[in-house]
Order: sequence, then structure tokens, then C-alpha cells
Amino acid sequence: MSQLLVLNLVLCLLLFLIPKTTSSSSSSSSPSRSLLRSIEDNNKNDNVVADLHPHDYAVDINVTNFDAVLRDTPATFAVVEFFAHWCPACRNYKPHYERVARLFNGPDAVHPGIILMTRVDCALKINSKLCDKFSVDHYPMLFWAPPSKFVSGGWKPKQEKNEIRVIDDARTADRLLNWINKQMGSSFGLDDEKFENEHLSSNVSDPGQIARAVYDVEEATSTTFDIILEHKMIKSETRGSLIKFLQLLVAHHPSKRCRMGSAEVLVNFDELCPLDMDSTSKQENNDGKGALGNIQICGKEVPRGYWMFCRGSKNDTRGFSCGLWVLLHSLSLRIEDGESQFAFQAICEFVHNFFICEECRQHFYEMCSSVSSPFNKTRDFALWLWSAHNKVNERLIKEEATLQTGDPKFPKMIWPPKQLCSSCRQSQSQSGIQWDQDEVFKFLTDYYGKKLVSIYKDKNNHESDKSGAALDDLVVSTNAFVVPLGAALAIAVASCAFGALACYWRSQQKSRKPRKSWN
Repeated sequence: MSQLLVLNLVLCLLLFLIPKTTSSSSSSSSPSRSLLRSIEDNNKNDNVVADLHPHDYAVDINVTNFDAVLRDTPATFAVVEFFAHWCPACRNYKPHYERVARLFNGPDAVHPGIILMTRVDCALKINSKLCDKFSVDHYPMLFWAPPSKFVSGGWKPKQEKNEIRVIDDARTADRLLNWINKQMGSSFGLDDEKFENEHLSSNVSDPGQIARAVYDVEEATSTTFDIILEHKMIKSETRGSLIKFLQLLVAHHPSKRCRMGSAEVLVNFDELCPLDMDSTSKQENNDGKGALGNIQICGKEVPRGYWMFCRGSKNDTRGFSCGLWVLLHSLSLRIEDGESQFAFQAICEFVHNFFICEECRQHFYEMCSSVSSPFNKTRDFALWLWSAHNKVNERLIKEEATLQTGDPKFPKMIWPPKQLCSSCRQSQSQSGIQWDQDEVFKFLTDYYGKKLVSIYKDKNNHESDKSGAALDDLVVSTNAFVVPLGAALAIAVASCAFGALACYWRSQQKSRKPRKSWN
């Protein structure tokens, strides 16, 4: 019976304890955290000392995070250098490798999000088996492949049909970059100092490009919470709005790691965001961010400091606002019918209380206030948000044309354009566009629903994420919002506690020795 008691308690803990993703306050206080910093923190946690230099750009990885880093990167290709820290040739080669890594790695990269440059120290015993998997027989030894091919992968000298390739001409930075340019048909240069956004190809006519926006949705989510904390926007009167939005993220954020991080915040909300959080004494630690500032809501490597799908041709266009709109559209399409009114209220309140652009949130609040009847269907709310976004674009098209502040490569437009959905428009005249809303909803569902998460689905087919699966089971129910989350947790905890106490009482009763009879 005592074993049953222990099992009951363990089950209770497993139901509600979500792994912490905290980091040091120094790393979370900066809004431009990089993948390099996150891997450095991870290595420290694993008691692996990385020989990092302030000017290092290549990411030091080891057997404990090799698969995770390469699986989660948004980069199209990866280079992995196997070296030994005691090797003189490796030390002499490092400046060459770093010159190339400078172009691609970190938030200040010249060409971000294209190639991830990494290195593995084979002189560390922890990496011995990993280096053996890639048949490393000399130092340094460089490999090239799409990042996913490295995950749980390896390389053999005479192995056929292996997409992992040895870089056989990389003795200097020039030769390494020339080799890369030949593989990609690119023209990167070692002296490149600024990413030429003007050469970006427009993603208007390619529906598959939205899949890369899932990284921008993570970036926007993390940036949003950084802004909220930096501007001390969590007040007693705004806590309720934040809780609603977190509930929506836990259940329906398109990124699993953002769902996990949101769940951690939500379960620990009273501790992280106490009612008196807006008092001075509660904001002394972590530059005023409090305990919540230690949580990276979408994981250690986010924010990355750059945009993928949402990158503009100018540094001050698109980016955050684009990523936030993609998130909102995705949320509107991932909910069930019974959640549509809750999602509408959660998004409207969130924008009104936490979007820092005063004019923008005022316009959005006016559109929310004009809704006279509650939403009962996912379709109705998704189409309302789509229509609201087009109204915003109509206003901005006029303003940007007058002030010349728009992005010439990505001008504001009425969405979706004909190139993406020719069947969405019934007719067009001077009075406006006549939409086929059934076709529009079908397009939105595919575009912001299936295509947006297609990259993650492909990755999840090659991995087993037990904690993520458990979270999905916890939040996937369409009745998640019928009972307030706090009440549901209280009921569940009480049930677990009662069950545990009952088991304990029964075990105590059975363990008692019967009294001796006087007869």
C-alpha cells in the first residue's frame, strides 16, 4: 500500500510539473539573445566547458545537444567542424572558420538563417562516440548537409546515398566560402558587411514560403513578452488579459516549444506575476522583470534576432508586426468552434493592453468594439480577423504612399493576392473586391494552418518528444476553456491530494498491530 501511495504522489507531480526553461538573468535580460549564447549556457549546465571567445561566431556543440541544435535551427544548411583543441592545425584554422561563420551565425550575422556553422571538440571524452559516428580520422574535418540529416545521423567513407558530404577544399576562409557558393549557387563574400535585403525574392507567389514563418511566430512571441516585461506592462488590471492570452497560446500556439513555455508561465503565474508585481520592490531583480524574466517562453535559442519569412527589404519594415499577424491568424484557425468567442476576447484584450503602438492598438480596439454579436464558429472569427487585417492594410497603403515609408519589395496589399488564391475573388471593381468567403476560409485554413506548421511536422516525424506529447494531451481538449484553468487545476490537485491521503490512511490502518487480548 505504501507503494501505491508513492505512485499516486508521483502521478500528481507528473500531471502538473512542467520542466523549467529558465536561464541566468544575464542572458534573459538582453532582448537580442543569440543561439551562441544559448548553447554556451547549455554547455555550462552539462558541465562541459566550452572554449568561447568574445569574437567566436561558430556554435560549440557536443553530444548532449548535437541533435537538438541541428534539429531546431531554421537554417537551410549546416557545417559541422570536428576538431581537437590540442591540435595546432585546428588552432591555426580557427580564424579562417570564424571569418566564414561571421557571415551566417547569430543575430548580427550578415546573411542570417541560411547556414549554421558549428564545431565539435573530439578531444573531449564526452564526444568520442559522436566523432566515431562520423568516422573522423583527421583534424579538422568538415561536413556539409541540411541540418536534419545530421540528427541521429553519421558518415562512413564508402557509404552510398548519404546526403552528408565532406568538405574537401576548405583550407582557408576563401576556399571554404567558394566551396559553399558552388553548392548553393550563391555569391557570398568574406567582405560582406550588410545583408542586401533588396535581393530578397518576394514570397507573394509562393505559398510554401509560409512554412518558414513558424520561426518568425516564435520570434514574435518571445519579443512580445520581452516588450511586456521591459515596459512593466503587467499590472493588477491587465493580469486577467495576459492569463487569457496565455491559455490560448498553451492550447493553440503553432510552435510546441512556445506551448511548453506558455504552460510553464501559466501554471506558475501567481508566483511569477504576483498581484503586487507593479510595486517597486517586486521589480528590483532582473532589471525590473522579476521572476518571469528568467523564463524564455519559446526556448533558449529564441529570440534569434532575425526574421525569415517576415524579413523586409529595409531593416525597419515588416519583422515583428508581420510575425505577430501570422501568429494571430494561426491562432484563429487552430481553435474549435466552441472557443471562437474566447479567442476573440483574448486577442482583443491582449492587443489593447499590451501592444505598445498606441495608434495601432486604438484602431484594433475600435474594430473589436464594433462587433455586436458573439462568435460561435471558427470560420466566423477567422474571417473577421482576416477582414480586420485587410482594413488595417487599406489604411496603411494610403499612409505609406503619402509618406513614402513602405517597403518597396513588400508593399502592403489586400490579402490574399490573386497569385496565392485566384478563386478567392469573385469580381473586382472600383467599389471594391467581391470575395468568395468559402474559398477565402479554405485558403486561410491551408495557408496559416497546415502549411505554417509543415516544417515542424516533418521534424516531429523523426523524433520522440514525450513531454511535448504529454502537454498536447493536456491542452488539446476542445473543452479547455469551459472550466477556468485555475479552477480545473485546483480540482485536479485536490483530487490527487485526497487520493494520496486516502491511500496513506488505509496503509496506516493495515500496518497497525492488533491489540493483545486479556483473555
